[in-house]
Amino acid sequence: MIKALEEVSRRTVSRETLDRLATYVDLLKAEGERQNLIAPSTVATLWQRHVLDSAQLARFEPRAGCHWVDIGSGAGLPGMVLAILLTDLVTLIEPRRLRAEFLQRAVEQLGLSERVRVDCTKVERATGTFGVITARAVASVGSLLAMSHHLSTTETLWILPKGRNAQSELAQARLNWHCDARVEQSCTDPESEILVLTKVGARKRR
Repeated sequence: MIKALEEVSRRTVSRETLDRLATYVDLLKAEGERQNLIAPSTVATLWQRHVLDSAQLARFEPRAGCHWVDIGSGAGLPGMVLAILLTDLVTLIEPRRLRAEFLQRAVEQLGLSERVRVDCTKVERATGTFGVITARAVASVGSLLAMSHHLSTTETLWILPKGRNAQSELAQARLNWHCDARVEQSCTDPESEILVLTKVGARKRR
């Protein structure tokens, strides 16, 4: 599994990091008996479907020490996985109380309290600005930009894993937003793509 993690994240992964990820997976499975964090059909392939899929976003890290925000973090995917792999600051925004409580317990049990913060609020009410914004299975690109643009600057990097509709979502978003964008192939799913956006701003209404 270390080799697979290194391939998708394009960084060295220590045994300690792997152990921490394994602990997180165990916490995720245990919490799944209390609340529906991930689809039951994906539990058997949790490492491939969720951990590696999240870990691949680390390859887009613009620089060490930047501050990430994971919008609608839910089970901590991809935010918790990235927090374990990287040494960066990570904020997990999750409005649902039970899920936010799970994330906070996981942060404490994984020894990440100095770098990871859980914000139990709707993204529209969140404050601060971030170097990297990510969100997995939250909303269409246009909707996501609308609800969270206040958390960004012109230098913010948006890393948005998407399915087969990535490019059509981007085209629709560009009706109201301008940005520099590139589309990257997912390492874990040949039918999925990742949108990497910079210089995001709202188009002026005529």
